[in-house]
Amino acid sequence: MPRRVQPIQFCTSSDGVRIAFTATGRGPSLVKTANWLTHIEYDERSPVWSHWLAELGRGRTLTRYDVRGCGLSDWDAPDLSFEGWVRDLEAVVDAAGLTRFALIGLSQGGAVSIAYAARHPDRVSHLVLCGAFARGRLLFAKSQAERDEYEMAIRLAEIGWDRENPAFRQTFATQILPEGDLDQQRSITELMRLSTSAANAGRILREIANIDVTSLAPQVRCPTLVLHSRQDARIPFDEGRLMATLIPGARFIPLDGCNHFLLESEPSWTTFANELRAFLPSSSEHHRPAGSFAQLSAREIEVLELIARGLDNEQIASQLSLSEKTVRNHITAIFSKLEVRTRAQAIVQARTAGFGQAVNGEDRA
Repeated sequence: MPRRVQPIQFCTSSDGVRIAFTATGRGPSLVKTANWLTHIEYDERSPVWSHWLAELGRGRTLTRYDVRGCGLSDWDAPDLSFEGWVRDLEAVVDAAGLTRFALIGLSQGGAVSIAYAARHPDRVSHLVLCGAFARGRLLFAKSQAERDEYEMAIRLAEIGWDRENPAFRQTFATQILPEGDLDQQRSITELMRLSTSAANAGRILREIANIDVTSLAPQVRCPTLVLHSRQDARIPFDEGRLMATLIPGARFIPLDGCNHFLLESEPSWTTFANELRAFLPSSSEHHRPAGSFAQLSAREIEVLELIARGLDNEQIASQLSLSEKTVRNHITAIFSKLEVRTRAQAIVQARTAGFGQAVNGEDRA
């Protein structure tokens, strides 16, 4: 079967760096914030990433890109900073013509996603974070020995990243996919070689180690789902849990396993996929049942979903970055369109229609 041709496009970040991106599929928009081990052309046929792309694009328009210094984006970018990564996401979103969308961040892409969501609350409808963290390794390290070990790993990358022999890159591969089979290990070491240079790998690893969005996480206002493997060999479970505690109202789903990037063969992948489908809209008809619900606007649907989850007006206003007066106006319109008089009646109708069912990973009784 011939390989699908992707519509690869380029946009320019605010400092002139060219960023490669692609948008595929149909349905509600989901943007995957770039993590550094990506190559948007190679990823689609990678045994490490192909199942991710299939699931993320299921019933959605999936937009993804290569971060500066990696993949098909400019490798010679003078600025490989965290702020540069945020600017790249801003450029891709604008170039793709997106006004409101869901956002998913894996690994350090989670921190970039948090920064974007905090700074652009009107544009992010939902936030998903998996294997992510709010502070880098040099900040969460418990001893100088741990910091020295990480510095040694960076030096290994700078020395051996470009070599045909994958021995140096294998050190990182075994942390990322400790339970991966031989083909998966080979694939990710090859992806490392293709995705960036040795010099860039060192610079990026140092920048990742110093990430700190702990002050931005409490400013996130959209519904947020956080998932993290209990024995993640790359980012400690406690860092995922910390991140979830910092984001108001975030749901935290522990996953069994130790792989940093989930493999399709492991049970936790099914858990992740089910949680994602319950959390995100998967088609243009999601949460638009026939009848009176079809009259609701997109914003009224969001408000009704939160009502069905049991949130009060103040909590809804906080989640959607609205005033309480605006929330009350939306609720008045919802009651009129659903022909109900009380909040309890609205909740009954909404839950019957499928709203508000996934709370803390379980269906409501």
